Amino acid sequence: MSQRQKYLVVAVVVLAVCYEAFVKLISPGMQFNLDVDALVEGSRKLRQEQLKFAPRSDLTKLKPSTNSYTEALFPDGRLVVPGKDQLGKENATILMLCRNRELSGVLSAMRSLEDHFNREYRYPWTFLNDEPFTENFIEETSKMASGKTQYGLIPAEDWNRPSWIDEDLFKQRLQEMSDQQVIYGGSRSYRNMCRFNSGYFYRQELVKQYNWYFRVEPDVEYFCDFQYDPFTLMRENNKKYGFVISLFEYEDTIPTLWPTVEEFMTKYPQHLHPNNALEFITSKDMITLEGMIPETNHSYNMCHFWSNFEIANLDFFRSEAYNQFFEHLDQAGGFYYERWGDAPVHSIAVSLLMDKNEVHHFEDIGYFHNPFMTCPSSKQMKSGKRCVCRADTGNVDLASHSCLPRWWKYGAGKKFLRDSYNVEDFQASL
Repeated sequence: MSQRQKYLVVAVVVLAVCYEAFVKLISPGMQFNLDVDALVEGSRKLRQEQLKFAPRSDLTKLKPSTNSYTEALFPDGRLVVPGKDQLGKENATILMLCRNRELSGVLSAMRSLEDHFNREYRYPWTFLNDEPFTENFIEETSKMASGKTQYGLIPAEDWNRPSWIDEDLFKQRLQEMSDQQVIYGGSRSYRNMCRFNSGYFYRQELVKQYNWYFRVEPDVEYFCDFQYDPFTLMRENNKKYGFVISLFEYEDTIPTLWPTVEEFMTKYPQHLHPNNALEFITSKDMITLEGMIPETNHSYNMCHFWSNFEIANLDFFRSEAYNQFFEHLDQAGGFYYERWGDAPVHSIAVSLLMDKNEVHHFEDIGYFHNPFMTCPSSKQMKSGKRCVCRADTGNVDLASHSCLPRWWKYGAGKKFLRDSYNVEDFQASL
């Protein structure tokens, strides 16, 4: 039976039911022999057959502006999905930790990254959640992705508070930080998320198969065409960790993090890389006129990489050095008694345990995550990469709370003009 014939049957049933009701209303004694129940049951079965093919959104014909319909968008009743075989060369995935209610923001972020990068490479998307994903979430994200998609349920033991956390002390600290209006200080789930992103995301079964990952969060936006594969760029240039934004952390969230890190350095000196970036996270000299270091009660200067954008080699997180680092922090309880974020945890680990030359700043990727954005400063780069952003407006790299100049000086080794200027050489050239 054609689609048009099916609609005709439904229309006949509706008219018959309405006609019987009308006749009974005006002539109560008149007999009506139409078996309405049979027609209704037939209509119900017909609708069930329709729904076997696809959701209604995929079966609906286009109706531009008249009462005539175009041909079905999907003539066979199914969504036509193009090939999703991976085109990129690397063993990598795009990873997103999200919830069902964040679907709108998830799709927005996916569309932005697909348009600017992944549609040319079709890397798989991996979605993780502490609750099962809904059928609608899976359907919509699968349609948005150019590559394959997979969905993982986080085990309760990887997400919830560990057994050694003192519940009374936890509740007390939760209330205190909430009263002090520390950002996310009163949130239980945010603490679970930070601990998970610090020590458990790379242990998930769906993630174990990959060497690289690209972290994406709901509602983020990318402003420039990538025009290359960042995974390949990092592998070919011996990079293990990539970032776009570096700024100060809120000290109220991590009052005892650095003392705990110092304990780790004393206990495990063998894990400290000889060419580390310790100065990046401990130096407090003035780099720019506006770049004032916040006052702290210890030697950590609060600089960190904003980990909501993170492209990294997963072998670093799987290493003995990183896992002993995480376990040492975890046993201290600061993820719950305070509100340690995964950004400073990752950043301190990278700065101490990794060769600083293995860290890459993606200065050519324009990016937004509320409330900060970054945009390439080079006019030629913005034009060549078709960036839709302004480097001189709202660019966090130019703000006083940016740690990027400090990374240039103590991390990547970027030289400033005044550092290269030598009075003797200048005078000799006269």
